[in-house]
Amino acid sequence: MPLHTLTPPKTAKPVVAPKSVKERALHALLFELIGVLMFAPGLAWVLGQSIGKMGAMTVMISTVAMLWNMVFNAGFDRLRARLGFVLNFKARALHAIGFEVGLIFLVVPMVAWWLSVTLLEAFLLDIGLVLLYLPYTMLFNLAYDGVRERLLARPQPCAADR
Repeated sequence: MPLHTLTPPKTAKPVVAPKSVKERALHALLFELIGVLMFAPGLAWVLGQSIGKMGAMTVMISTVAMLWNMVFNAGFDRLRARLGFVLNFKARALHAIGFEVGLIFLVVPMVAWWLSVTLLEAFLLDIGLVLLYLPYTMLFNLAYDGVRERLLARPQPCAADR
């Protein structure tokens, strides 16, 4: 390939702009909304709790999770920029595990208080939720990033075409 060409090789991935605070908020909101709709009804049924009590708990957990999502992903993106690793399956698995482990430390005391159970019982409940959310986290982020990359990699019309 000649040095003077401006066309990147076909194997190069398009560079996608970093996520803004607004986009991080949208990402977190979509993640939590879809997760709540998928898992809250089953959680209420399994625990024998009212949908109202479980709904309120789910909103509390979602609020904490959304804030944690934005903080964790911002840190993960900085780490990725510094170390320059590719978002392959291993990196996505470590991302999902790291997110869920951090969330356990934030959520277990709140769940124990809300349901009037011990920290151990809340921890076991949270482990069950992690087993549901871990694959969901990986799949959601994989889908989100794929859609985002396709949308941002589209050629933008120039001013004269508008």
